[in-house]
Amino acid sequence: MTVSALETTQSAPTLRATRPFSRFEWMIAFRYLRARRAHGSVSVIAGFSFLGIVVGVAALIVVMSVMNGFHYDLMDKMIGLNGHIFLQGVESPLTDYQAVTDRVSKLPGVKLAAPLVEGQAFATSPVNSGPALVRGIRGADLARLPGIEGHITQGNLNGFDEGQGVAIGARLAEHLGLRIGDKITLISPKGAQTPFGVTPRVKSYAVAAIFQIGMATFDNTFVFMPLAEAQAYFNLDGQSNVIEVYLDDPDRIDAMRPLIANAEQRPMIDTDWRQLNKSFFDVLNVEANVMFAILTLIVLVAALNIISGLIMLVQDKARAIAVLRTMGATRGAVMRIFLITGATIGVLGTVCGLALGLIVAQNVEEIRKGLSWLLGVNLFPSEFYFLSQLPSRVEPHDVMVVALMTLVLSLAATIYPSWRAARLDPVEALRYE
Repeated sequence: MTVSALETTQSAPTLRATRPFSRFEWMIAFRYLRARRAHGSVSVIAGFSFLGIVVGVAALIVVMSVMNGFHYDLMDKMIGLNGHIFLQGVESPLTDYQAVTDRVSKLPGVKLAAPLVEGQAFATSPVNSGPALVRGIRGADLARLPGIEGHITQGNLNGFDEGQGVAIGARLAEHLGLRIGDKITLISPKGAQTPFGVTPRVKSYAVAAIFQIGMATFDNTFVFMPLAEAQAYFNLDGQSNVIEVYLDDPDRIDAMRPLIANAEQRPMIDTDWRQLNKSFFDVLNVEANVMFAILTLIVLVAALNIISGLIMLVQDKARAIAVLRTMGATRGAVMRIFLITGATIGVLGTVCGLALGLIVAQNVEEIRKGLSWLLGVNLFPSEFYFLSQLPSRVEPHDVMVVALMTLVLSLAATIYPSWRAARLDPVEALRYE
């Protein structure tokens, strides 16, 4: 070897592989995202993949938030007005309801125990008429009901036990055209016994209070009257139909039932809100799961678009990949470049989708009102959906699940095209150049 050749060899720099995810790899990956005009179809596919992920993530967030809102609002209103555990007497009428109520009320974890008299009636006024569900309750208990407390929109409950009037739902008052001080007439088929049979009982009461719970079924049918008056009206002197028990924690029903059974000290049938509403909430859970599975397909399709877009990008950049390999880039570097390219689409799409979904979920009722006004159609009739407004409740756990699932699908979609780019033979790519 000559001296000059030896000096050249000694002075030549030593080629070293770049560090994983170095600045060089990120620079090349971002350049590949901006396709040339001649190969604009690659950027178009990448754009549609990005939009698909944004729409899929946003739709998942909005739908899951609305389903959560339905679940929690319905549970809150249905349980809040109907109680958590229902105690009904067997073998003998529930004439000792006061003693049973006192014993149950003293248990730790019991928020309220209220004896009730309940019956069906027909409500009329000079303006209109309609069915009503009449509940007799003590005034102190009515004021503490979770569904009534803080929801009195007109009037008050002062002197309720003294027979100053009844409390009715806002929708029922609107339907009958009633205001505070007006008379509501209740007609019950179970009236007085006469030689000619049972005659209907008809009696008028002043409207002392109007409440609005926010659940159309309750606001449109419920009428609360004093317990003693309801006992006389339904021929149940000294009796109660049921004792409703409200717990501090509705999820501790299984732990509280044995304690309540011991405190009853008489034969009774105990049922809880889960038994009465099981099928209803099971349907909501099934709908939520089905909607999640269907909308996940949008994200899956977007992930498949990432695969097709990257495969086209690999074919388009075959010569550039070969040049990088001849310049010393390793297979791993090439693979990471395309992983970064595909992952960038997935991460940016997920972030934008989460932002859009959270904005829509937080303002879904205002959006619903705007669309209803624009289209001239009621998009959420309360008589069909029980609630007076479209509910939404964003759960951090659901947001994390959607984000993680989308990121996993997006990253998984980049593996095959990146592996294919790393396996590209530079000699074959440059043979016909």
